[in-house]
Amino acid sequence: MAPLPRLGNRLLEALPPEELTLLAPQSRKTSFDFGAVLVRTGDEFKQVYFPLSGAIAFLVEMSDGHIVASTLMGSEGAVGALSILSPSRSPITATAYVAGAALQVPVSQLQLAFEQSTTVRRVLRLHLRTQLMQLNNAAACNAVHPVHCRMARWLLELRDRTTDNRIQLTQEALAQLLGVRRTTVTLTMARLRAAGCISSDGRGMLEVNRGRLEKMACECYAVMRDRVKHMYDEELVAA
Repeated sequence: MAPLPRLGNRLLEALPPEELTLLAPQSRKTSFDFGAVLVRTGDEFKQVYFPLSGAIAFLVEMSDGHIVASTLMGSEGAVGALSILSPSRSPITATAYVAGAALQVPVSQLQLAFEQSTTVRRVLRLHLRTQLMQLNNAAACNAVHPVHCRMARWLLELRDRTTDNRIQLTQEALAQLLGVRRTTVTLTMARLRAAGCISSDGRGMLEVNRGRLEKMACECYAVMRDRVKHMYDEELVAA
């Protein structure tokens, strides 16, 4: 089978053509719209998704019914990558917050490539390290930073994963990102709107002003962006 094309995922782009052929059998490209669910909490991982565009939110479902986002993933990652270590069920629900596309690879195929290729192992281990680092930072950010700074951070992370300043978002989605009530979302959006950070058309579309959002956001946005970029630029090249 011919090697997979360079599709736009940072992890796939780090693999030479001969390593990409290990992923080619049974792999296919798929697209997803805003709100599409790639995997639900408790589902067995059968596919790993390498996003080529768009943004996927990892949602944690609490026993009282609350749903809170823990992190976002775009073309820098792979949804379900932990399944390469052993058969497992998803601890999160992965939902598209920005429409896009992904390369869908059966877990069995990725596990085989992981066993056969040193480069595949290095690339996926790097990805898992960056994910753990971001999850730790998100936990600290949620504990100490005010909600308007965290909303600015989430909006910037979404903007980084789209080509347009206009982002489709519902108040429910924002409440999940922030872990707050919708009334808090309304008040926080009003604050960001007054500061010129965002504008909305009343139909679920937000237009963001990156420069003003960066001034509003907590330190976590720039810190994590730079750390992840450094790790990818240095270690993916070495891989």
